[in-house]
Formats: sequence, C-alpha cells, structure tokens
Amino acid sequence: MIMEVGMDITERKEAEKQLWERTVDLEQANRELEAFSYSVSHDLRAPLRSIDGFSQLIMRRYFDKLDEKGKDYLDELRRSSQLMAQLMDDILTLSRISRYELSRDKVDMSALAITVAKDLKKSQPEHNVEFVIAHDMEALGDERLLKIVLENLMGNAYKFTGKKKRAKIEIGIVEFEGAKTYFVRDNGVGFDMAFIDKLFKPFHCLHTPSEFPGTGIGLASVQRIIQRHGGKVWAEGEVDKGATFYFTLPGA
Repeated sequence: MIMEVGMDITERKEAEKQLWERTVDLEQANRELEAFSYSVSHDLRAPLRSIDGFSQLIMRRYFDKLDEKGKDYLDELRRSSQLMAQLMDDILTLSRISRYELSRDKVDMSALAITVAKDLKKSQPEHNVEFVIAHDMEALGDERLLKIVLENLMGNAYKFTGKKKRAKIEIGIVEFEGAKTYFVRDNGVGFDMAFIDKLFKPFHCLHTPSEFPGTGIGLASVQRIIQRHGGKVWAEGEVDKGATFYFTLPGA
C-alpha cells in the first residue's frame, strides 16, 4: 500500500514536471512568434512608405499624362499600400500589447471615453453621432491599454453607424452574472451572430473592405488586452440593428 502511494506521488510529480515543461515551451514559442511578427511588421514599413511615396510623386507629376484606366490603377495602388501600412501598424500594436508591461491603477473610464469621442468627431465631423457616456465609470487597470480598448470599440461603432442618419453610441456599465460589466453599444449595421466565433480572430472581417475598410486586428487587440487584465470580452449583434460589446475588468 505504501509502495502504491509512493508510485502515485512519483507519477503525479512527473506529470506536473511534463506539464510545466510544455508550458515553458509554449510560452517561449509564443514569445518567438510575437518577436517575429514585430520584426517582420517593422521591416516592411520602409518599403511600403517608399511605394506610397513614389505613387504620390506619380500622382503629382504625371497624373495628367495617364488615361482613365491608368489613373484607376494608380488609385488602387495607393489604397492597397495604405491598407497594408495600416495592417503593419495594427500588427505592431498587437505585438506590443503582448510585450507591454501591465500596470494597474485607478482609471477614469468616463474621461477616456469622452476623449475618444472628441477625437472621432474631429476625424469625421460630417458624421452626426449622439454619444451617451455614463458618468463616474472607473476601472482598475492599465490606462494606456484601456484607451486602446475604447478606441477600437468606439471606433468600430463610429464606423459601422456611418450610414445611419440618427446614429447613437452608448458607453456604460451593467451588472452581468454579479460582475460589473462595461459596454459599448451602437445602432449601426450590426452583424450575424452565426459568425460570432470569427469576430475576435485576427485578420477576420465580417464586412467587405468596400463596405467598411479595416484590417481585422482591432478586436483581436481588444481581446488580448482584456485577457491580460484577467477579464473577458464578448459581443451581441443583429443585422441592421446594431451591436453591443461587453468586457469585464476584475477588481474594478
């Protein structure tokens, strides 16, 4: 009996050792992948800037010498290079989020939301949006990263209400399963819940670039930030009836 107990302890320790070694290997692989993504994204920015710069030069100096088809090709070249540059920036941001040393302080989420709303209005003043931001929203977390969360969620809401005559974006708090839960709600185009599993995956967009431009990195960044804070993020939506994104921040 004593021998059997001894064997059980030995087997358990061996299993724990193997699990620890696999965890270390996985963490190392993730770090190497993030470093590779950062390096590739950083190195690609220079040639992309060159492509965009020369295309601008052609636009200024030789535009009148091009026929309509040539002008269309040049426009498409510029759009594609700019989209790729944005994609590189988003990948760099996603990589930095994983490498960034997290701090935890009291954060005024209401003030952050107001700042983001003002920036969005400046970027596209012709888009008439009513922002409804709850007062006295506080959280415990990294202010810089939480601002990225709001920039992405509110930016998406701003973008996807672009065709609404009476657009509305609401930022507030509800209680969900006993936990304080933040939300960003809009009355925009929404999405089909059948594709909810793709929503937070990098490079996945539920709308075509011609409808709503984007790289598909923003929501992946949001999910990674919230997970690093020990919280969770999820969404609900309905086609043509808007979407709501929820997230929790433990200790808030």
